[in-house]
Amino acid sequence: MVENGTQPKAGVYFVGAGPGDPELLTLKGQRLIQQADVIVYADSLVPSGILQFAAATATCIPTAALTLEEILPLMISAVEAGKVVVRLQSGDPSLYSAIHEQIQRLAAAGIEVEVVPGISAYQLAAARLKAELTLPELVQTIILTRASGRTRVPAAEELASLAAHQASLCLYLSANCVQRAQQQLLAHYPPDTLVAIGYRLGWPDEQLWLVPLSEMASVSQQQRLTRTTLYLISPALAAQHVTPFQGRSCLYSPEHHHLFRPD
Repeated sequence: MVENGTQPKAGVYFVGAGPGDPELLTLKGQRLIQQADVIVYADSLVPSGILQFAAATATCIPTAALTLEEILPLMISAVEAGKVVVRLQSGDPSLYSAIHEQIQRLAAAGIEVEVVPGISAYQLAAARLKAELTLPELVQTIILTRASGRTRVPAAEELASLAAHQASLCLYLSANCVQRAQQQLLAHYPPDTLVAIGYRLGWPDEQLWLVPLSEMASVSQQQRLTRTTLYLISPALAAQHVTPFQGRSCLYSPEHHHLFRPD
């Protein structure tokens, strides 16, 4: 969707609200919230503090109790009336956001859409831990996934299969089946692999624990974590918090020559 200068056109803008902290909004996301006529937001996942940027005249519609069949007509009718609609999604819209089904139906109704990315919880967890998740010659891959539950994952993406890579693995939406997830991860990760458990990252009541993989389930159960929880399993965490990693990337090595630092 092409905007006219800085004034958005009528349509639906899917804006990633980030994990919770209003200061982690992108500048574009904040501007669109300020300019929106209607803000449709997932109030169970997006904190009310994000709405501080909304205009006093904006209509803000919480959707935690609504179905897709109830949400879509609200957005479609607003756009048909010439209004700018912001659909606020938690985190980044490309991850577990159900925007695909919304965009399909909006397109069928002739409604233009634009997607604005946001910070995901795994990025905030790494920032809190001051951790780089892709250390040279230790780990170079990040996997974003979830355990199989009410939403089944494809057979090729079962957790035990992904764990075989021993990559930096970010586990979403899995607190309710953490015991099973731990067992699958232990098939390939050593028991002392560090796990960051992040609860409501970016919210005022945020908590973050760093524990061995062998204790991931017990800590989750002790803290009664059932939702809004991220697990970050990575060899990189020990390199930051246990045994300092002495390796370095080629990027700033004096032996490494490239376009901007030739021989």
